Amino acid sequence: MEPRDIFDNLSPLDHRYWLANKDVFDALSARLSEKAQVRYAALAEAALLETHLELRGRSDPGLSKAIAEAAAGIDPAEVAAEEEKTRHNVRALVNVLQRKLPEDVAPLVHLGATSVDILDTARALSVRAAVREVLLPLLARVELELCRLCVDEAETPQVGRTHGQHAVPLTFGFAMAEYASRLGKCVLRADELAGALVGKLAGAVGSYNALSMSYKDPEAVERAFLGRLGLEPSEHSTQLAEAEPMLRLLLELNCAFGVVANLADDLRNLQRTEIGEVRESFGEGQVGSSTMPQKRNPWNSEHVKSLWKAFCPRVQTFFMDQISEHQRDLTNSASERFVAEYLAGLAAAANRMLSVLRGLRVDRERMAANLSMTGGSVLAEPAYILLAESGLADAHERLRRVTLAAEAEGLAFHEALSREPGTEALLTERLLALGLPPAAEFFAEPAAYRGRAAEKARAIGGKYRALMGRFAESK
Repeated sequence: MEPRDIFDNLSPLDHRYWLANKDVFDALSARLSEKAQVRYAALAEAALLETHLELRGRSDPGLSKAIAEAAAGIDPAEVAAEEEKTRHNVRALVNVLQRKLPEDVAPLVHLGATSVDILDTARALSVRAAVREVLLPLLARVELELCRLCVDEAETPQVGRTHGQHAVPLTFGFAMAEYASRLGKCVLRADELAGALVGKLAGAVGSYNALSMSYKDPEAVERAFLGRLGLEPSEHSTQLAEAEPMLRLLLELNCAFGVVANLADDLRNLQRTEIGEVRESFGEGQVGSSTMPQKRNPWNSEHVKSLWKAFCPRVQTFFMDQISEHQRDLTNSASERFVAEYLAGLAAAANRMLSVLRGLRVDRERMAANLSMTGGSVLAEPAYILLAESGLADAHERLRRVTLAAEAEGLAFHEALSREPGTEALLTERLLALGLPPAAEFFAEPAAYRGRAAEKARAIGGKYRALMGRFAESK
């Protein structure tokens, strides 16, 4: 075939993102490309042929070796050339494979199968390999970086925000634990769902008509065939295997994609000039703007979210491919081919997020400064809780007045609080009963009010670090 300049390719996945993710995309290509699809289909045909031979008492190590070599030696270009004549991709593959085998074995190639028996089975093998051998190890490495931040920053004070407003203190490690928990569960669930993908050998409408002409128990033949490939049979097939196992896996991967995009969005916002709590690494010669030399844009985080915007809507197509009329139509024949692009888009986003997290700089001083920005008013909540526990029915209203006064007069919260008659004494009494410092000291130090943030961050970081090891090591 003619060599092609990658910059002539239409899809940015095949030039811009391939260059940025070469190792990951090459690994995906080995499992999802057209060449890979031919290879997996040939593997399925070889497994079916071996099953027929075994059931007929013709198993032979030398013949098995010849079958394996013939299947492995299938040239996609040769199959494509044959398809020009047959106008049928699977029949083209069968013809090519038969020519590479002994004459007495060739008639058993594809016997009892319909095209989609081979295609759906090959697709399950292909996607399972891509997910378990490429995507999950990559997502696990992202997860391990999150676990590192959970533990390393477990004690780093940060203001918690709701609706973009300062709420109550937490720690940066706890903030990262949100994503470690969410992404970690996605990785574990996606691994389960990848293992639940199914194949089939049930024939043209799923009722084993063809196999019944050769075997008394066609379902046993199907189990034997799929067992060679490490798959379970679809419980009920039409011409297609049930759509839901693949759909569920793709939806779980989209959950992971969404978590990574949400993380990217949060990190992008934390890099705003007026917040400045984290910063992406910036190369020595890197430029942030073509006209404003001072700019250091969070473009990597923005890139991750942009990829999510491009690929998340494809979930609608996954649902649409769930429907096929009258045992089978061809309305999924084109759309299913783009699943490979979706998986590549997720891989590109995860790979970019991995680089963001590995180079992320945490500005602890800026986090502390932002936490103290509102003069301690983030401690209005514990003051309200303590006063309510003391029996004051108007505790919330009293604290609301204190915060308004502090804001209007430019006072620190604990200063405005001390002017409320009897309030500081009530607060001190409750605080001492809890083993905490007196009110004047407690309300002057917002970072101390963080609940279980640090403990939770370390627990989640440790939990998922232990669970992710086996995925990351499978690279």
